[in-house]
Amino acid sequence: MSTKILIVEDDESLGSTLRTFLRDEGYTVDLAPSITEAKTKTYDDYELMILDWMLPDGQGIDYLRELRGGGIKLPVIMLTARTEVIDKVVGLESGADDYLTKPFEPRELAARIRVQLRHQSEKGDSSSEATQMKLGELLIDRERREVTFKGLIVDFTKMEYEFLVLLAESPNRAFSREEILNKVWGYENYPSTRTVDTHVLQIRQKLYDSLIETVRGVGYRLRFEE
Repeated sequence: MSTKILIVEDDESLGSTLRTFLRDEGYTVDLAPSITEAKTKTYDDYELMILDWMLPDGQGIDYLRELRGGGIKLPVIMLTARTEVIDKVVGLESGADDYLTKPFEPRELAARIRVQLRHQSEKGDSSSEATQMKLGELLIDRERREVTFKGLIVDFTKMEYEFLVLLAESPNRAFSREEILNKVWGYENYPSTRTVDTHVLQIRQKLYDSLIETVRGVGYRLRFEE
């Protein structure tokens, strides 16, 4: 059975073009022109959603927050004409897995889709691994997506959590900023390495400063000694 994708896009021309292109790529594609119609779908039927930011009955970003708040983990690629870095950050922090600005080539969207589906497959392959990682007073529960420090649950955004998990899976290993961007955000050079620095600062503030160590000329590592 082919991978099933839901496109939520009110631009009839763009929606039709993407549906035809992705069907030619071998995907099964449904098109919803509004949030209201998207809500009639059974999300478990799909492996990925392509979601426009501006829709006739609301903003896709608000709909995305609603999905994530309801526990829907379906990978979502946002489409928007907004090009400011802050808009990209807001979209990703609200739960988007990727972000594509209009106009774009359908081939680029197809590449982004393959990245997200590969990530989902890798998560499935690792489902038998231990669901908890404990490093001193830090506990990461992957099944619950919870971070506990000194016995207290610490609130993390989606990207902060993914960033921390990446470092915690390989403690004391140095990651370059570019590698972190690729592994956490799903593709290279999003949108600048300053994004990595900002997230390091946020994680340090929520946990403790010396947890993530700056490796001069390289990037960062999670410092942990038994």
